[in-house]
Amino acid sequence: MVAVRLAAMGERLYVVAGELSGDAHGAGLLRELLALRPGLELRGAGGPEMVKVAGGGIVDWVEDAAVMGVWEVLKKYGWFRECFARMMAELREFRPGVLLLIDYPGFNLRFAEAVRREFPGIRIIQYISPKVWAWNKRRIPKMARILDEVLCLFPFEVAIFETAGLKASFVGNPLVDQLQGVLAADISRDACLVGLFPGSREREVARLFPMMIEVAGRLRNWRMELNFEVPAATQKLAVKIRGLIEEAGAEGWIKVRTGGSHELMRQAGCGVIASGTATLEAACLGIPYCLVYRVAPLTYFLAKLLVKIEFIGLVNIIAGERVVEELVQADAKPEKVEEQLKCLIESPELASKMLERLAGVAAKLGEPGVEKRAAARVADWLKA
Repeated sequence: MVAVRLAAMGERLYVVAGELSGDAHGAGLLRELLALRPGLELRGAGGPEMVKVAGGGIVDWVEDAAVMGVWEVLKKYGWFRECFARMMAELREFRPGVLLLIDYPGFNLRFAEAVRREFPGIRIIQYISPKVWAWNKRRIPKMARILDEVLCLFPFEVAIFETAGLKASFVGNPLVDQLQGVLAADISRDACLVGLFPGSREREVARLFPMMIEVAGRLRNWRMELNFEVPAATQKLAVKIRGLIEEAGAEGWIKVRTGGSHELMRQAGCGVIASGTATLEAACLGIPYCLVYRVAPLTYFLAKLLVKIEFIGLVNIIAGERVVEELVQADAKPEKVEEQLKCLIESPELASKMLERLAGVAAKLGEPGVEKRAAARVADWLKA
């Protein structure tokens, strides 16, 4: 009876995103979805960008919801439980035809399980799959039981989920759309410019950037004509980075720019990049680089127990082979990074070969129009 009643409310969508990145992706998808289904009613939880698109039906909770780490989550357990209960109550009152979950797997998959149990008629779509293929494959059968479809950003994910009996669609990667502007810009490549990309979080910067400063110093002693730049994701991070540069006495020869990481990737002849989305951006923007990754020893030990894949870099994972060098933990040290960058600087043939392989990876991310394709899949479920 519940399923029949809910099916009649197909023009209602409930959506949940719990981080700023998910808020940005969700806003783009909702904008396209409203163009396809102008009368669609929206409710849910997200961030400021989704609120702008959807209006008063979306609660902005990301500032409090976007926490990382087991201890941080445990400290806010009571708050998360209250949010969970409030959302379930909203669902009972709103009765949507479709529940759209955007990334944020820790909360969203638990929420999906509760919704599936109480409201079997609601169709549940996950946009941006959690990387369960890397660190928790045991979640895949659970996802197959509770989700109706997962919209994938990487082509290899489709077979993984479909093998488990979960409908999956490759809609492309949002990076393709996000980078169109900088790819079209008239930016010249400078072979003497080395990009230092220590990440967008303070903890990452604290662990990796002092090492990168030392690498820059070694390369400068090797070739005085080399220049070095580092992008800071925020003004606050720029202050932190400048402080580390001053401590090292490198303020005269390492330039800091607030934002502009994409432009720097288009300008620099090569770079060293912290593991993460930036390594995939580098593939799209055509900068040869080496990857570095360093976390607390206990975190790394636990990750090794959980992660069962050969590579940690997205480019290498997508390619299924080593395209860029990965310097992890003890290997992420100045002399090894220096060696890799020297090879790229000294050997245009090596750099050119890497760029060809990076372009091959970028081509696998799909064509522009990701949010439009994702919205079309959600619209199909609303019609159903």
